[in-house]
Amino acid sequence: MNKKMTINSIKKSKGVQPLVMITAYDALFAKLLEPSADMILVGDSLNMSFAGKGDTLSSTMEQMLYHTVAVCNGAKNSFVICDMPFGTYTDKNIALENSLRVFRETNADCVKIEGGEEKADIVRHLVSNSIAVCGHIGLLPQSVRSEGGYKVKGKTKDEEIQLIKDAKAIEDAGAFCMVIEGVKADVASKVAASVDIPLIGIGAGKDVDGQVLVFSDMLGLFEEFTPKFVKKYIDGASLVKDAVENYADEVKSKEFPKEEHTY
Repeated sequence: MNKKMTINSIKKSKGVQPLVMITAYDALFAKLLEPSADMILVGDSLNMSFAGKGDTLSSTMEQMLYHTVAVCNGAKNSFVICDMPFGTYTDKNIALENSLRVFRETNADCVKIEGGEEKADIVRHLVSNSIAVCGHIGLLPQSVRSEGGYKVKGKTKDEEIQLIKDAKAIEDAGAFCMVIEGVKADVASKVAASVDIPLIGIGAGKDVDGQVLVFSDMLGLFEEFTPKFVKKYIDGASLVKDAVENYADEVKSKEFPKEEHTY
């Protein structure tokens, strides 16, 4: 069993070894992913992957707590991050109240919140109250409606400058690492070089400090849409469909159950 990552070991990995982060939403998959993942993110992406919604915005605190408990039960030796859902950190007091619930009601190691400079005071308030924080800059899924869609960042010099400001502000506020999503690769590289904490990329090129993918994307289980940045490591949807079809055929033909499956 791998030694569990800590905030210190995660920070020390910058420039030494790329970090592996992957999402999980239940105990079963968390246990399967644990041997290979440095960090497991209980992402609000579960609202799309599990609940079939069009975006993450309707995720609730209760959903995130339920799934975080499940993931922690399945991957007891993993560094687990709980995504704070939309509307649960609109100011520093609301953010602290909800983050305290995560620490009291689950075994998560930290919370993740989206936003740059404008969220620095909230991050600072959480850290000052013993809540570990992973930041999230660049493309922000929780801002998809206000921004009119999922828009790649870093296309202009102004955006590049702002991304660096965002990263530095979140680092200065006390975050130990951050996700950088949907950012031009050359810009993401500059952002990573501008701070001393790891930047975990998703759709941000390879010259950052690690990568994160949604497990159902990388396993080929989600068929409706495949983002450009996703690599499908297996065609999971086809494998599952073939297996279920085989099971159904055997049930109908009474080939299953055989004697070895019978008491």
